[in-house]
Amino acid sequence: MDLGIAGKRVLVTGASQGIGRAIALDFAREHCKVSLVARREKMLQQAVEEMGGAERGHSYCVADLMEEESPTRVVEELTAANGPFDIVVHNIGGTLEVKDPLSPMEQWRRVWQFNVGIAIEMNELLIPPMQKKQWGRVIHISSISAENLRGSGPYGAAKAYLNAYTKVLARGIAQSGVVVSAILPGAIIAEGGHWDNIRKNKPAMMEDFLRHHHAIGRLGTAEEIAPFVLFMASQHVTFGQGALLNVDGGTM
Repeated sequence: MDLGIAGKRVLVTGASQGIGRAIALDFAREHCKVSLVARREKMLQQAVEEMGGAERGHSYCVADLMEEESPTRVVEELTAANGPFDIVVHNIGGTLEVKDPLSPMEQWRRVWQFNVGIAIEMNELLIPPMQKKQWGRVIHISSISAENLRGSGPYGAAKAYLNAYTKVLARGIAQSGVVVSAILPGAIIAEGGHWDNIRKNKPAMMEDFLRHHHAIGRLGTAEEIAPFVLFMASQHVTFGQGALLNVDGGTM
């Protein structure tokens, strides 16, 4: 299937490892020009080199998007250097180890900013040029936690807000040619990540989780999520405004 995105400019946040890195590599294989944003420069360099380097139009920006005004600065710098983006994948998110529903309000705000606020701030700058061209794709990486609300309450609530924001934004610009959607991954294994630590240190807990909550009986991989993102960025999703796509191994 021809995705129709060759030559498109793509921005992927949280792209140094895991799902973000897998997404960036798949876009590069489709002959897109990909800009990666994350905090770890060495890992970004390695990813860009694997994608073919600057000579193929790829670039990276080292930034902590939780810093004040950092999302705006990153978009302005990358756009000034190479022009506006056609596709953006917001892959920033996590619990920030805030799990108690009675956590202080400031911690709730931090989790919300990490999972939602950064995307909202960046979209304010990224979407208008797409509207002018009457073509664009905005994909948010949400979580199945937005629906089942297991684990961290503040995280699940933030992802539920992200899903609602995706719907509201998609409907508001539905006739502009810009398609907004979200992917809801289930539990994903990544080296050094939460589930990797559980697998190594608490195998009984891992077995119990999979038996009760993952019909497929195993964790997912970043490489299993990336193709769904690329499809939602393709020329074939023009009727997919506000789509919330579960990719979760049959989460129960």
